[in-house]
Parts: sequence; C-alpha cells; structure tokens
Amino acid sequence: MFAPTSLATILVLASVVALGPLSTDMYLPALPSLVDELNSSIDQVQITLSIFFGGFAVAQLVYGPLADRFGRKSILLGGLVLFTLASFGCAMATTIEELIAYRFLQALGACGGPVLGRTMIRDIYGPTQSAKVLSMMGTIMALAPAIAPIIGGYMLLSLNWAAIFVFLGVYGAITTLLIGLKVSESLAPENVSSLHPKAIFTNYKTLFSSPVFLGYTLCCSFTFSGLFSFLSGSSFVLIDFFGVPEDHYGFYFTAVVLGYMSGTQIGQRIGPRLGINKMLLLGTLLAAIAGSAMMGASLLGLHNLYWVIFCQVLFMAAVGIVMPQSTAGAMSPFAKMAGTASALLGFTQSAIAAGVGMVVGHTYSGTPTVMATSIALMGFLALLSFIFIVRPATTQQ
Repeated sequence: MFAPTSLATILVLASVVALGPLSTDMYLPALPSLVDELNSSIDQVQITLSIFFGGFAVAQLVYGPLADRFGRKSILLGGLVLFTLASFGCAMATTIEELIAYRFLQALGACGGPVLGRTMIRDIYGPTQSAKVLSMMGTIMALAPAIAPIIGGYMLLSLNWAAIFVFLGVYGAITTLLIGLKVSESLAPENVSSLHPKAIFTNYKTLFSSPVFLGYTLCCSFTFSGLFSFLSGSSFVLIDFFGVPEDHYGFYFTAVVLGYMSGTQIGQRIGPRLGINKMLLLGTLLAAIAGSAMMGASLLGLHNLYWVIFCQVLFMAAVGIVMPQSTAGAMSPFAKMAGTASALLGFTQSAIAAGVGMVVGHTYSGTPTVMATSIALMGFLALLSFIFIVRPATTQQ
C-alpha cells in the first residue's frame, strides 16, 4: 500500500478524479464526425455530452452518503468497474441511441472518481492543507485532458471513434487495480455516518441551509459551467467554423488546458498566503473579464480563432484558481459528512453544467457567439456569487 500522504497516492487519486475530464475531452474531436457515422444530428451528438453530465450529477447524490457509511474505497471500486464496462459498451454502440445509453452508464461509474477522490484528500489532509493539495492535484490531473484531445484526434484519423472508448475502458481497468491494490481506506471510524434516510436528509438540509457551502459551491459551479460551455461548443466552432483540422484540435485544446494548469499553480503558490477568499475574488474577476472579452469580439463580428483561444486560456486560468479553492472552502466545515458535501457540490456543479451545455448545443448558430456569451455569463455569475454570498457569509463567521 502507498502511504496516505505520499505523492503516489495523490497521483492515483488524481487519475480517478480525471475520469470526468477524460471521458469528455478525449472524444471531443470526434463529435462532428459522429453526426455522419451514426446518422444523427448535431443536437443528438450534443446529448452524448449532456446526458453524461446529467448522470454524473445525479449519481453523486448516491455516492456521497454511501461513502460516508461504508467507506470511500469499496464504493469507488464499484464505480470504476461500472465505468470500465460502460466504456467498452460505448465502443460497441452502432446507433446514437445506444451511445447515449452507454454514456449515461459510463457517467454513473465515472462520477465516483471526482466525488471520492476529493473526499479522500479532505480525509487525509484536513481543512487547512486540502486547498493546496487539491491545487497540486489539479496541476497533475490537467496533464491528462491536455493530451487527451490530441490522442483522440490521432485515434480518429488512424483508427475510428470507437477506439477512443476502448482506451477509456483500459484506463478504467488500470485505475481499478491501482485503487484496489495500492490505496488504503481514508474514512476514520469516528466519522462514519448513518445511512438512514432521515440522517441523509438532515445532512443535505444542513448543507443546503449553509450560506458558506452554497456560496462556494456556486462559485465552483458557474466557473465549471463556463468551461463546459467551451467543451460543448469548441469542436464545432474550431473545426466547422474556423476550419481547424480534426487532428489539430487537440493542440488548441492543450493551450487552453495550460491556462488551467497555470491557475492551479498560482493557487498552490500564493493561495496559502492570501487565503481562499482573496484567491476567489481574483479568479472570479478574471473569469468575468476573459468571458466578456470573448463575447464582445464575437458580438462585434470580429471572429478570430486566436482571440477565442487567448480568452479561453485566461478563463481557464480563472477556473484553475477558483475550483480547488472553492471546493476546499465548501467542504472544510463538514468533516463528518465530507462525502455528502463533496457529492452535493459535484451534483450542483454537474447539473448546472449539463443545463448550460444543452442550451449551448440547441442554440448553436454556426458562429462562436453563443458559446462566448455563455462563457461570459458564467464568469459574471461566479463573481456575483462571491460578492453577494461568499463574502458576507464568511465575514460573519
């Protein structure tokens, strides 16, 4: 077994937290081609993204209470097995309806990674150090989605879209073995919670009624939804509108991920000195500015590929600052229900993102305007959540 505080444990937990991004980012270059290969429409192909986040959101509400009662490791292993099997199912899909169904099952398994990975970090490092470790983990796990679209693009050209899901199935099998053989249980016996419906309801009620939890969760959710707006629209905007070759899409996406990595590095280096709230003000303000710059150019008809990427790099730096800090802030007061807190945060984040993604997909106009407007709106909502909810609530503590 790896030591709980070792770098090896952080790397393994980062690999399961990365299940969500990998499951979306790797097949983004294939979205336009799926329209033809599965005899479907852009709206239907977009559903394979939105249904994933819908399932991802709902299942987290189950994972959290189960992990608070039975421990993190066994529940995580069950999710990883489901993810692995569903990934191979996606690879064998012959219609868009089958792919949508398997993507939903894949989401039910994948969501255990982020929920329980975050929870295990909270268990191991506590409220003080978890923000720094989550930022470090964000830097590490960003390497996977940075290269995922590149790998997906080349797989699409040399093999086919199904090979992408075979890769994900193999990845799931490997992470299952690592968690099973090398990572120990992190839930302390004194923090075991009841699985009685009344206890679960009480825990969720406590979280919902906490302005601190709500404020931090909304900051996290809106910045993530800005990222998901880009995920939903970027392959069509870059490949169809700007004419980027499918195998080059991943390189532009890598530039965007490097923005996220720079944000997590900033959080890791100066976050402990400035504190969570000052970092959130910096991050949400940057998100609002970057989104507005992209939207403004698009509304004026100034469509430029490099400007879109530059603005998204800045927005992703904001995401890299905001998400680890807001996650730590939301979970820190709730040691005895850390799994439930992580689940509710993840549910809110994924549910809002899924709704935003569906809107972006259904209203896509053939230009970057819809995507850019959504990114800007999410940045402003994150900033407003900090100003009007987080700051007053934490000042009163």
